Amino acid sequence: MAQKPSIPKGTRDFLPAEVAKRNYIYDTIRKSFETYGFSPIETPSFELSSTLLGKYGEEGDRLIFKILNSGEKVRKADLQALEDGNLARFSNSLSEKALRYDLTVPFARFVVQHQNDLSFPFKRYQIQPVWRADRPQHGRYQEFYQCDADVVGSDSLLYEVDFVLLFDEVLSNLRIPDFTIMINNRKILSGIAEISGEAENIITITVAIDKLDKIGIDGVVKELSEKGISETALEKIKPLFSITGDTASRISQMKDYLKDSEIGQEGIAELEYVLNKVDELGIKNAKLEFDVTLARGLNYYTGAIFEVKANGVKMGSICGGGRYDDLTGIFGMKDMSGVGISFGADRIYDVITELDLFPETVDNCLDLLFINFGETEQDYCLKLVKEIRANGISCEIYPSSAKMKKQMKYANDRGVKNIALVGQNEIDDNTIQLKNMDSGEQSAMSLSQIIELLKK
Repeated sequence: MAQKPSIPKGTRDFLPAEVAKRNYIYDTIRKSFETYGFSPIETPSFELSSTLLGKYGEEGDRLIFKILNSGEKVRKADLQALEDGNLARFSNSLSEKALRYDLTVPFARFVVQHQNDLSFPFKRYQIQPVWRADRPQHGRYQEFYQCDADVVGSDSLLYEVDFVLLFDEVLSNLRIPDFTIMINNRKILSGIAEISGEAENIITITVAIDKLDKIGIDGVVKELSEKGISETALEKIKPLFSITGDTASRISQMKDYLKDSEIGQEGIAELEYVLNKVDELGIKNAKLEFDVTLARGLNYYTGAIFEVKANGVKMGSICGGGRYDDLTGIFGMKDMSGVGISFGADRIYDVITELDLFPETVDNCLDLLFINFGETEQDYCLKLVKEIRANGISCEIYPSSAKMKKQMKYANDRGVKNIALVGQNEIDDNTIQLKNMDSGEQSAMSLSQIIELLKK
């Protein structure tokens, strides 16, 4: 018995109607990217392992899909590492390439490699798939698309302002009615670690604080204690948990909390600049909030940190980003400030689907199908089909003179909007019988009338 075909967990096939909806999302994002002055680039789906490994932290490295060496390169396998039980080193010796984990690190590599061909500040956007060996679950896939926009070569906070406006524009254009843009600053988090006397443990502290909404205050304190954070430091961190109120109130409380931290105060000043400029310019639908627990991407973010969530939907973040002043430094290009954001197109698709927000016009339905009555009629209709297509109307003729029931079933399965019937009488009269599949109305029309009607 033949094996039943299947695909790996965490991946998906997309039917034509789904692809049409996904393209609607990509086209909406792409249009806004270009309106804001970003230019498209593409990078390979896989990179050298050395380009990716060590850039995302220990957890990120674990989720990178490695590509096994083939041919003579298999001889490079470190068998001694296997014998010694060093599986990580053995695994690395089997692979020199890996599927890209995100678009940001490959972009940093791209900038360094092509720096003499670029004008700075360089603004790029990129819409391509990425891969992560994560545990598949709702809203989380092993293969998914990212839609990124980045600016490198400037430390101006105007770009942070632009990105907040871009989040708002894209998600508003996609008709998502209720979403929150959360913003924080790495310098504020550094200030917290400094105030606690544990500056060297900033990652440990902020990763735990980031879990506050999931494990609660007691859970955060327990995790910090287990990670070796001193009791004295914990007492200095605990006041953070009582910071409440609206964004202005929380910033005021954080100013007081960080009064003795120069870097913390710098982070507050940057945050206020962005919030004030956005307030002056105005946004459409987004709620913009300061969230001191937001601590994503700390392995490379150095300034602003963004995360966007759709409210009222059980889904993680649908967008994110931040400033990464030293990212290109990992490839030897120092002093190249950058900031970027990413739209999680797959999660956005799930949100729009759950909320039933796709416009009715987003489909892959055929505008017009000619019924096939025989070879004479078919040859006559082929010329009509060619002229109709030349006017940008999707059109085809059924490939054989099958029974009418079969041809109509095909029309229904394809979601055909109109069918054209051309027999000998219509050929003699130079007309076409056009039937609307929704209303059932049918009338004789000329070719030019049909083109004018369907182009509308």
